Amino acid sequence: MGDNDPPAVKTASIKIALRVAIERLIEGSCQTPRLDAELLLAHVVGQERSWLHTHPEALLSRQEVTTFIDFIARRQQGEPVAYLTGHKEFYGLDFLVTPAVLIPRPETELIVELLLANDQAHRLPPHIADIGTGSGCLAITLAKHLPQAVISAVDISPFALAVARQNAERHAVTDRITFWSGDLLAPLEQSFDIIVSNPPYVSESELAATAPEIRYHEPQTALLAGPDGLAVIRRLLPEAKIKLNTKGLLLVEIGANQGPLVAELAREIFVEARVSIEKDLAGRDRVLVVKT
Repeated sequence: MGDNDPPAVKTASIKIALRVAIERLIEGSCQTPRLDAELLLAHVVGQERSWLHTHPEALLSRQEVTTFIDFIARRQQGEPVAYLTGHKEFYGLDFLVTPAVLIPRPETELIVELLLANDQAHRLPPHIADIGTGSGCLAITLAKHLPQAVISAVDISPFALAVARQNAERHAVTDRITFWSGDLLAPLEQSFDIIVSNPPYVSESELAATAPEIRYHEPQTALLAGPDGLAVIRRLLPEAKIKLNTKGLLLVEIGANQGPLVAELAREIFVEARVSIEKDLAGRDRVLVVKT
């Protein structure tokens, strides 16, 4: 892995390959060069990251070096690690991801934590709707942790639904989740005890200011929600009001600056419900909670 990669690629040790890759990622202004290089190399060799640390002198094959060089070059250009490896961890589970779906984020795990801590989740059986399921990370994680739950997962993108179905198969929960194609709650006729959603909530100005790897690589339809970022939430809340059972629970991920306005919108629609905003680990507004 020299400055100019020759057509005949030579082998290299784990230690040297990582050192050169980290240098290149630093040059490319990558925010987490060591982590990204290790994740990509671990994927190439089919091992855990810890294996790299205990086998620094292990030699890569020429094919592994070629693949790793390609991954690092693409990462330098801003392509997300999760799209390069095709995998992303969420709440301790491994999910397949493609550019058709939003990459699962740690902040969204707060929805799972809040739901599992609520008594409503442990009624037998709770009927749950996941609106804008994407990779299926929320629906599938809830199915794994709530064996009695009956779950409906909706997405407007057929390509996202294909990924979600693959993930459901990998995690053996296809018998517990029904996937629906459509806009928000429109495909669903029944009512639900719990509704969860990580909808698009990024404003046009915020999207323009996001990192290139988000702006140019992740699906804008899963991010962008009009001039103020609330276009989808404004439609979601009244639909959820109709479909949410008495003593129901609604959990919606929101932007860090949207808490007060979203809470106001929710109180106007769910007049007699308890409405609150839960903060993430960074202390930012992250999840709208409505208890009817």
